[in-house]
Amino acid sequence: MTISSPPSDAGVFISARGISKQFAGVEVLSDVDLDLKSGEIHALLGENGAGKSTFAKILAGVHTPTRGTLAINGKQVDVGSPLNAQRLGITLIHQEPISFPDLSVAENLVLGRSQDAVLGRVRWADIEARARELMDMLGIRIDVTRSMRGLSIADQQMVEIARALDSDARLIIMDEPTAPLTPKEVATLFEIARKLRDEGRTIVFISHRLEEVRALCDRATVFRDGVLVGTEVVESLNDDDIIRMMIGRPVKDYKHAMEADIGDVALEVRNLSLRGAFQDVSITVRKGEIVGLAGLVGAGRTDVARAIFGVAPADSGTIHVAGSQVTIDDPSQAIELGLAFVPEDRATAGIFGTMSVENNISAAVPDKIAPRGFIRAALERQLARASLEQLKIRLASLRQPIMELSGGNQQKAILARWLHTDPSVLILDEPTRGIDVGVKAEFYDMIGALAAEGKAILLISSELPELLALCDRILVMAEGELTAEVLRADATQELIMQAAVPRTGSHAASPNLMQGVAAR
Repeated sequence: MTISSPPSDAGVFISARGISKQFAGVEVLSDVDLDLKSGEIHALLGENGAGKSTFAKILAGVHTPTRGTLAINGKQVDVGSPLNAQRLGITLIHQEPISFPDLSVAENLVLGRSQDAVLGRVRWADIEARARELMDMLGIRIDVTRSMRGLSIADQQMVEIARALDSDARLIIMDEPTAPLTPKEVATLFEIARKLRDEGRTIVFISHRLEEVRALCDRATVFRDGVLVGTEVVESLNDDDIIRMMIGRPVKDYKHAMEADIGDVALEVRNLSLRGAFQDVSITVRKGEIVGLAGLVGAGRTDVARAIFGVAPADSGTIHVAGSQVTIDDPSQAIELGLAFVPEDRATAGIFGTMSVENNISAAVPDKIAPRGFIRAALERQLARASLEQLKIRLASLRQPIMELSGGNQQKAILARWLHTDPSVLILDEPTRGIDVGVKAEFYDMIGALAAEGKAILLISSELPELLALCDRILVMAEGELTAEVLRADATQELIMQAAVPRTGSHAASPNLMQGVAAR
């Protein structure tokens, strides 16, 4: 394919020339030249670790380039910090929502903006009114006076988006903004993004969902291994073109082909309920079986997983592990019983951001690295190195902070942590959220291999092709209730969505959806 030449300076808002970045002596971004035009939606694409998020964070002042220059409207600038980026008209919506959990939604929206104070006094009534206006604009119902703590990832992301919309930014960078959103919320976001483009603002859109890129973006730039591969008009590209640019080879549709012997029941929950979240949920997962849990955002899937693992225990119902009824009031009990949980919220519930990769990998098995109560660095490093080889984790050093890794490599490290506990049951909540197509295939192989080893896997995912490719059975939830149980051979996207969409006056699906599972 031909690589387009850089655009002319006409209508360019920000220009990057020779932008490079090193972490721990390893260059993760090399000599990037790119112009972003006013009044365009520009996609940044590439595998995890390709450099796209690093480049975006340089634009937003989170990282300082090792070398290279940035110019806004033809004038060279030193962004230097996120605060200075805001002054320059640049806002970043992070892939993992960043907020102050004990402050209200309205307070989070106005943090750092001195213009909201008059003579040193904050006008809270005006701020809350503006916050409600922004929520209405996004079509979501959130009480702006409630604290951020406890909001779903989707709602946290919508608050981040609202904050960006309320700024006077000329460049808005959206890093995987749609990953936790419902289709309706995505449609609203796209409508707002187009409106901002038509006002002359520049939108940078980072996504692994190629159908979204085609639907929304004007141009796309692809990164691979820290190098800018090319920039093209989106209309001239198809998915195969984009994937070849991203990974240098085509990727076939994945279909889980690894055979697993389905064994005895490893995990069973009966009539589990948690007031305000879900009710009367019963799930059975057998050894060697992958059971999917589908549903729209807010259906209660994550709440069920957290209840099983003891993060937020259920009010009623029972949990059985390997045939025996157990009590799980906190995660430590779950771990002792052979359960592992890879959470949806990677940034706040999955990683210890400022700690090293090796510290993160060993966090769940202190007995293996500190046999006599004292951590032995050699044992910790040996344990972490085994994970690097097994899961193909890409990094500069085991000692670098895990927050510097790409999302896909962070997720691999979290999975490695739990595999060292040798769990019998794995609960995976959106394990491939924000992960590129190449790494997704690696994750699918890992999940299939774990099932083949006899692990029982409960897989929560919002991506229907993922569930269809991997799962032996798929359970569907809507508004806190199970509405369907579908065998792999019968599962289609249409059937799952039919059960996932709430029904007025009743959550019950039609009888043909509530299938019994054949004895195995």
